[in-house]
Amino acid sequence: MGAPIRVAVTGAAGQIGYSILFRIASGEVFGKDQKVRLSLIELPQAISAAEGTAMELEDCGYAALDGIDIHDNPNDGFKGVNWALMIGSKPRGPGMERNDLIKENGPIFTSQGKALAGAASDVRGVVVGNPCNTNALIAMHNCKEVEATRFSAMTMLDENRAKSQLAIKAGVPVEKIKNLIVWGNHSSTMYPDYEGASIDGRALTESITDTAWLQSDFLTTVQKRGAAIIAARGKSSAASAASSCIDHVMKFANKTPAGEYFSAAVPSDGSVYDIPAGLIFSFPIRSNGDGSYEIVKDLPLSDFARGKIKTSTDELLQEREVIKDLLG
Repeated sequence: MGAPIRVAVTGAAGQIGYSILFRIASGEVFGKDQKVRLSLIELPQAISAAEGTAMELEDCGYAALDGIDIHDNPNDGFKGVNWALMIGSKPRGPGMERNDLIKENGPIFTSQGKALAGAASDVRGVVVGNPCNTNALIAMHNCKEVEATRFSAMTMLDENRAKSQLAIKAGVPVEKIKNLIVWGNHSSTMYPDYEGASIDGRALTESITDTAWLQSDFLTTVQKRGAAIIAARGKSSAASAASSCIDHVMKFANKTPAGEYFSAAVPSDGSVYDIPAGLIFSFPIRSNGDGSYEIVKDLPLSDFARGKIKTSTDELLQEREVIKDLLG
């Protein structure tokens, strides 16, 4: 058994943090034989709740859990970590516009980006707190010590939501759905690309022939799923977001099977799919198994797909303009 993997979780006492910590500590993410040390990061006023969470983690008696540290600031919490899961962020309040939320969360991810300078040399930063693409962009720009390719934002929740809807429609187990890619921003402009997906090795559109449903109800259901959950539950997605974050980490940490790829928002260098350089954009990704990855190139895109991708690109460009003073 090697050295413990150090994992930091911001917003550790929040709904998503609480949902994810026990699964990491159990050995589910990195393996039962790999020790994990957790760094729980919370606001000073929430430290007591984080301490209670730590007590519960200890009480589970997980063999893979090497220890728990609790911090009220990212400078201490990120020291030496291999994975920084940036989950905590300010939620959108009543009447708050998306641009207002971006401005409110900007300083949080500015400070977290700077704090990552103290992380391990192999650190991977994963942003879950919304608006996650642009928050990841802020963190990346405020940490020149870490390579841009070590930052990503989570769109796996959108991919999982889309696969579930398609599986229900086709009447098949969700694991039969492969290569469903979410393009763009984690927002209502995201594009879950059904055209390149497959079911049990055959083109998805051979099984689901209702193009009108695919281009309307399917898209809007996935794009607005988060709002629908808030309306039904009274709270935002927690367990599903935590589960998808685990999927995101595991997909980067393990080699992607041949012929497959997954969705993640990573920095664009401007060379693929006409996405401007500098945006954190959700692409089809293939992991090399050591945390490094490549963007899958030259996938065919219909005019319909290109139009949807452009809408999401334009939104990300607008968001970047809103926080340009935070990018250094």
